[in-house]
Amino acid sequence: MSRSVFLTGATGFVGGAILDALLERGDTVTALVRSEADADRLAARGAVPVLGDVTDPSGLSDAMWGLSTVFHVAGVNEGCPRDIGLMDRVNIDGAKNLVEAAAHAGVGRVVLTSSVAAIGEGEGMIGTENTRHAGSYISAYARSKHLGELAAVEAAQRTGVDLVIVNPASVQGPGRSTGSAEVIIRAMKSRRPWLIDVTVSIVDIDDCTNGHLLAAERGRAGERYILSGATLKVSDAVEIINHVTGTEVRPRWLSPTLVESFGMPLSRLIPSSKVCPDLVRSLLHGHRYDNSKSRSELGLSYASPEDTFRRTIDWFTSEGLV
Repeated sequence: MSRSVFLTGATGFVGGAILDALLERGDTVTALVRSEADADRLAARGAVPVLGDVTDPSGLSDAMWGLSTVFHVAGVNEGCPRDIGLMDRVNIDGAKNLVEAAAHAGVGRVVLTSSVAAIGEGEGMIGTENTRHAGSYISAYARSKHLGELAAVEAAQRTGVDLVIVNPASVQGPGRSTGSAEVIIRAMKSRRPWLIDVTVSIVDIDDCTNGHLLAAERGRAGERYILSGATLKVSDAVEIINHVTGTEVRPRWLSPTLVESFGMPLSRLIPSSKVCPDLVRSLLHGHRYDNSKSRSELGLSYASPEDTFRRTIDWFTSEGLV
């Protein structure tokens, strides 16, 4: 059965994948865009573009009128943000604006894309949907996503909106070459990269997309769902890369203690990288999450890390990135 949905963030990696999945199943997708150029690109893909901005609530409810579901995926995701004020306006105010606009438009359900960064688990803990927030933030991004959740939940409770939150781990897969995906590219190019053997949690882009769609269909109102396919150390990821590619990447490992104590000038050791205190704190914190709720309540299954890395590396190769 086709549906009429509203989508923000359709020009991004996750939002674009959700757009493709919605269109493939026959939905009519109204996509919020900020420029005419983006509108033309999304129209060519089959969406119905509408100009607007999540930071400006005027006109949002009119664009949602008569639609059944809102997927609010748009956000600023930067480990070293250039403009924290803009990040807060998009990630916090934008979340509240979308929920309030959905209430005015009479939308049946809102699916909010948050992040595992909003969980706020203590160092070394395994985060769950019910983890008590540690009360401090390892980065401006983590702060903005946590406060964005709180703002959205408050608005939903105040207006009676049916809100479901999804918290993806680091999203990997074909189509992404920035952020944490740059580590894979750098490792394959240099074969002797400087790395820190920390713990990371990842989710395949296809699983992340399915998680959003399942949250819209099966998620319980007022609940959050962690989308995390695997937790592994960076050394494990290197072993997978070597197995998938048949190469021998041999990292030079940086001591976490040294990085933490002296603020190792990583930007000089790792060319073209962006390094800031937020990013170092996030790396050293490590990330471990329990995905059992998404499995049991949403019925979501996850790809193996090997499959995700293989498809990602194949895409890097086809794009000439490695």
